[in-house]
Amino acid sequence: MVSKNYALAKEQYASLGVDTDKAVAALEKISISIHCWQGDDIAGFDSSGEASGGIQATGNYPGKARNGDELRADIDKMLTLVPGRHKLSLHAIYAETNGKKVDRNALLPEHFEKWVAWGKERGVAFDFNPTYFAHPKSDDGFTLSHIDDGIRNFWIEHGIACRKISEYFGRALGETSVMNTWIPDGYKDIPVDRLAPRMRLADSLDKVFAEKIDPKYHRDSVESKLFGIGSESYVVGSHEFYLGYSVKNGVGITLDAGHFHPTEVISNKISSVLMFAPRLLLHVSRPVRWDSDHVVIFDDELQAITQELVRGNFLGRTDIGLDFFDASINRIAAWTIGVRNTQKALLAALLEPTDMLRKAEAEGDYTTRLALLEELKTYPYAAVWDYYCEKSGVPVKEKWLAEVKDYEKTVLAKRA
Repeated sequence: MVSKNYALAKEQYASLGVDTDKAVAALEKISISIHCWQGDDIAGFDSSGEASGGIQATGNYPGKARNGDELRADIDKMLTLVPGRHKLSLHAIYAETNGKKVDRNALLPEHFEKWVAWGKERGVAFDFNPTYFAHPKSDDGFTLSHIDDGIRNFWIEHGIACRKISEYFGRALGETSVMNTWIPDGYKDIPVDRLAPRMRLADSLDKVFAEKIDPKYHRDSVESKLFGIGSESYVVGSHEFYLGYSVKNGVGITLDAGHFHPTEVISNKISSVLMFAPRLLLHVSRPVRWDSDHVVIFDDELQAITQELVRGNFLGRTDIGLDFFDASINRIAAWTIGVRNTQKALLAALLEPTDMLRKAEAEGDYTTRLALLEELKTYPYAAVWDYYCEKSGVPVKEKWLAEVKDYEKTVLAKRA
């Protein structure tokens, strides 16, 4: 049935000049950077403190991973349910130190050896994230922009250490590790001096990024936020700050779907940002009223993001990462839903007759543009998606859910 439906879909798309085989081949080359922290509610392993900086995973669904082995096992299961070859995004708090207390500024590549061994065995490369939250030295809401030089230097040292770890990932696994820098720094109430913290942040970033690292192994990106719990009135690392820093210093810029005003969308920013910034990292999430990091669904904004990437030919300069954590549902199901939806949206964008649409637009034929865009919504992209899943040896349609339920009974339910 899958092959028959695909043959019909292939013929229908061909009438628009779209080659479905080429679209599938293009999708196969796109890796999604899957966030490890969905599996354990962004708790990590260093026990420095509860999630902070406006970050929280709500819910108490049973079976969350409690250590590296359990987390890797859960990721293994998830990877059997999604087509394609993907990357794993790690946070610094997922270091494994064999029971020894190692503070964030003293982390070394050796503390991620188990992860790298797992990645080599699975053919999975990594991205990385310093963890500037959930630590006694971030309790007052400031890190790289801290007024206290001792605390600020601690976090600078953490950033430098993380770049070394990221480079290690790139060298060991043979694919560039993208390191994303996000900090929670900001004030709950209206500040008098907005400039001084930003000057300190720029100075700290200059020091963190001072050492040149071969981009073959490591690249840097910086991420803004509109507000957070405890930083409602002022965030040091605003979008304008980081966009300027990115363009001035040749550092990548990160756009998180939940880090802007509720009426803003990142799909509308991509073409502008990539006119000037060297590279783009996306954190694909689903904000509901605020930066709530809901599981990514196949909604209008997800489709708009992927359409913009394909229409602008931006895939080669964009790294696509996920960032959500829902503790109210099965965590492996959350991963699977989010990854598969992101891939579905990419496929739908790749199946669009972009040249035909662009030609109509350039000629001022907005009637044809609108008519085609609306008719495309009922074209059989789902048949192409099912074909891609079957071709990749992963469950077609909702069949993956039965495997998750079985894993829950045989593995997750046994975690007390």
